[in-house]
Amino acid sequence: MSGRLVHLAARAVCGLLAAAALPATASTAAEAGPAPSARPAPAVADPAYDVLVFSKTAGFRHSSIDEGVAALRALGTANNFTVTATEDATAFTPANLDGYESVVFLSTTGDVLNAAQQTAFEGYIAAGGGYVGIHAAADTEYDWSWYAGLAGALFQSHPAIQPATVKVEDRAHDATAHLGPAWQRTDEWYDYRTNPRTTAHVLASLDESSYSGGSMGGDHPIAWCKDYQGGRAFYTGGGHTEESYADPSFRRHLLGGIRWSAGTTEADCRPETGYTTLFGTAGTLGWKQAGPGSFANADSTLTSQGGLGMMWYQAKEFTSYSLKLDWRQAGDDNSGVLVGFPASDDPWSAVDNGYEIQIDATDAPDRTTGSVYGFRSAETNARDRALNPPGEWNTYEIRVEGERLRVYLNGVEINDFTNTVPARSLRQGHIGLQNHGDGDDVSFRNIRIKELGGTTGPKAGAITGFGGKCVDVANGASTDGTQIQLWTCNQSAAQTWTIATDDTLRALGKCMDISGGATADGTKVQLYGCNNTGAQKWVPQPDGTLKNPQSGKCLDASGVSSADGTRLHLWTCLAAANQKWILPG
Repeated sequence: MSGRLVHLAARAVCGLLAAAALPATASTAAEAGPAPSARPAPAVADPAYDVLVFSKTAGFRHSSIDEGVAALRALGTANNFTVTATEDATAFTPANLDGYESVVFLSTTGDVLNAAQQTAFEGYIAAGGGYVGIHAAADTEYDWSWYAGLAGALFQSHPAIQPATVKVEDRAHDATAHLGPAWQRTDEWYDYRTNPRTTAHVLASLDESSYSGGSMGGDHPIAWCKDYQGGRAFYTGGGHTEESYADPSFRRHLLGGIRWSAGTTEADCRPETGYTTLFGTAGTLGWKQAGPGSFANADSTLTSQGGLGMMWYQAKEFTSYSLKLDWRQAGDDNSGVLVGFPASDDPWSAVDNGYEIQIDATDAPDRTTGSVYGFRSAETNARDRALNPPGEWNTYEIRVEGERLRVYLNGVEINDFTNTVPARSLRQGHIGLQNHGDGDDVSFRNIRIKELGGTTGPKAGAITGFGGKCVDVANGASTDGTQIQLWTCNQSAAQTWTIATDDTLRALGKCMDISGGATADGTKVQLYGCNNTGAQKWVPQPDGTLKNPQSGKCLDASGVSSADGTRLHLWTCLAAANQKWILPG
């Protein structure tokens, strides 16, 4: 869609220009309001863009809608986007939607779009469009399963309006970076029919012990983001009350959601579970400073000062893991994340015996952000598209398996490096943060790790299922769209599947894929070029099924048959024999 493509290109140029030096804040802070440890508005002016605000109701009508429209208009005026507000569903045509970078559903209720309008909106998202759902956007279109996937979860019930504690889980996303670890708010707190945590990235959740009437069993997401079938989706459960839209922190929350959905800022919105916090609200327990300089610790944020030194996690060595952390440069600053080094209070030992994942706006290619310092440059085109400029937060995932090290920036893979130096090894070691020297101002927060339980990398082999038959690529063809089927096991390449660490299943250089990213029972499962979409994610379940988190459905042998050539397709999870699989290794 031409409007969004032009806009994203302009954003990339702005980000690269900002990397050399941090300009004065171009957007006014009045609409956002100040908040701890975060700039109140984007550090670099966003290119102009357009937002459609849709507030049609076919059920309960919230009295706060007018205040919401006014707040969004004011945010647009202050932050370089135009707002078109409507309750006319005829705005949902392909031609009209093409002009908007994001569509906001502001407390919509009931069935608000007809079949043709739904199809137009689906096409808009598939072409890279953005969605923001506010409050009762989750009380909308219950019979439209595609919309339920977009919103992430639908409304179940709510107790009375009351104050509650919001636990901020992600303090790097632009919608929540301005908040502290706990956010005290009064609103109408929704319970949802399903928990979105497995299909969306949770930004904030409710502490059910802080108010009365929560019924989600203690894990109660209230704001989240997700990449969805080609587009971006952000939802927040706040916004019932008129007062919400006068609250500077809530308005900044909405601004961040809009900016991300429109593609003017980046974030890691992949689902995240199973991580252990190494640095957060509990402080620096287990960490130790090596060498000169130090890190200031304020608002659960470490900021480098002086050096060259290193703060390292001495409590444990790690072997196979996914390390995630959020970082921010003030300007053209220098720092890095060190991995795979032996215990030592000499920061140079980490440099000489481990590897540094660089953070630096301007340097040689193998010494700029995302590089394995001195060894391998980041893939610069991917890095530049994913990178937020100085003054805004970014998220690294550093994934170490055996001697392989991969770097993800805001959810995008930007480096894939394999150690071949005998004197160094990634198979076991400590992790650390570099404080580079005076004037190098880099901050870190929310450092967490997930141990992967092995050092041998991805496993490969046959996947066996119903009747002892193997998952097979029909005729051994690698053409996109080739049917995946059951066939007598024959140890061929068409039956050799790699269980990749990104939850994909790979054969013949391509991925097992759900045709069109659809969610209907019976949707074809095929071979297709790997594209990092939710249609290619398969997660083994304790009952032996393979579940696609995006659809919530399972890999199934059609017709409960084990005959050679039986089609594999998507189907509602039943834990039946034709849905159970034995994976390699």
